[in-house]
Amino acid sequence: MAELRIPGRMNRSRPQLIRNTTLADFERDTARRDAASEKRKHSEASKQALKRARSCTETRTSSGSTLCVRHSSPLDIYCCTDEQIICALCAQAEHSGHTIGSVREERRRKQEELKNMQTKSKQILQKQEKKWENMGKIQIQEEARETQDYCESVLAGVIDSLQRHYMSLRELIRGHEEEAAAQVEISLQTLQVKMQEMRKRYAELNRLTQTDSDVHFLQKWPSLRRLCEKEHLQLVHEVSEDPLLPFKFIERAVEQLGKQLEKFCDKEFASISQTADIGEQQESEGETEEDDMQQRWEASTSQSHGLSGVNTLTEQNVEPKTRAEFLEYACGLSLDPTTAHEDLVICEGNKVVSLSPLQYKSQAIRHPERFNHRRQVLCREGLQAERCYYEIEVEGDKAEIALAYKGMDRKSRTALSAFGGNAKSWSLDRSTNYSVSHRADSIQLTTYPSQRRLGVYLKFKEGTLSFYEVSDSMTFLYKIEAKFTEPLYPGFWLGEKCRIRICDLKQDRL
Repeated sequence: MAELRIPGRMNRSRPQLIRNTTLADFERDTARRDAASEKRKHSEASKQALKRARSCTETRTSSGSTLCVRHSSPLDIYCCTDEQIICALCAQAEHSGHTIGSVREERRRKQEELKNMQTKSKQILQKQEKKWENMGKIQIQEEARETQDYCESVLAGVIDSLQRHYMSLRELIRGHEEEAAAQVEISLQTLQVKMQEMRKRYAELNRLTQTDSDVHFLQKWPSLRRLCEKEHLQLVHEVSEDPLLPFKFIERAVEQLGKQLEKFCDKEFASISQTADIGEQQESEGETEEDDMQQRWEASTSQSHGLSGVNTLTEQNVEPKTRAEFLEYACGLSLDPTTAHEDLVICEGNKVVSLSPLQYKSQAIRHPERFNHRRQVLCREGLQAERCYYEIEVEGDKAEIALAYKGMDRKSRTALSAFGGNAKSWSLDRSTNYSVSHRADSIQLTTYPSQRRLGVYLKFKEGTLSFYEVSDSMTFLYKIEAKFTEPLYPGFWLGEKCRIRICDLKQDRL
């Protein structure tokens, strides 16, 4: 069947719509006008509400009336949120949800705040006035000069102290110089004698080498060989002390001291700049610290009223009188062989020292701590306790019982290395009578030796040193008063046929 087609209707597309811009512009303008109208209405409402609130407050303020102008109601309500005075109707209409209170209660609260502010302002003002008065009295230049003079005097004292030590050091070096010169002179003489003997022996060897007689050679050679071997052996084992060694020790010690002083001064002077800040902090905390100190003082006072406190004070103030009381402060001592002179022999567990018999003397090893020219020896223990007591027994006519600083001179031939002959030792000399020595100054005592046993009682911190003869009772000999700055080492000097024993006081205490 043939398809029926209608001419002009086939393949035609849908016509395109044309937008009406006039209508769109009209709708947009209408929306803008509506939004602007709503905004104006909202702004007008806000302005009217603010105007009414201002009118209420301002009218009250200008007229002095206590009634709301708008509502003729009492102004007895305070809005804490808006900080406004309003009436009840204003509160319901325009301050819904705000923090509301009464005018009278709010006035009372504000009045308290005002009083507190007044009190605080008055206190600050008083402090400022006091500060102003104090600052007006401060003489800055005068205080600065006084501080400068004081610091100068303190540092000048330190410099004087260093100068005194330096003079002592120069004296020490001079003593070593004399000793070294004498030692070198003796060594030169000894060496010259040995060289002459060696030249003589060398000439004998030459003559024996050139002899033609075999019999004569064999007869002379054995004795000459033994003599040469003995001399060679003595030279190999000969120990020669370096005369310059003391100077090297002094240089090393002073160098170390200089570094320590420099480091100490750098540290301390750097901390001085912080003192003022710390002082200000302490001043601000002064009242609290004074209270704390008062409480601590009261507590210590109350404790001192107890039985134990009274006993402690009594023990500290009462001096021992009987030997049993002295033995309460007994200390153990032992001799130090490394310090003993080569003529001394240490025995019986380092408790006894005596002179070595001539037939048993030998060349001693020169230990750095040894006394070179004085028959002296020190103990191992340095005493610096509050109280110390020990006893020794002396056999012989002459002896010295001393206490010395560890750094006292031990090499000089002068009095610097003798107990009691320098500033670093104190000595009780026992011979036909007693005497006490320090800095080469001696005091003769009227008491004559009657007992072999002597007691030494040291109060280090208090600075007293007392000597006693010990028997059934304690016979006081002498008390030295000094300022001890280092531990004190007991020491002894021995005369001819002398023997000293350190007593064991443990058994006596039992």
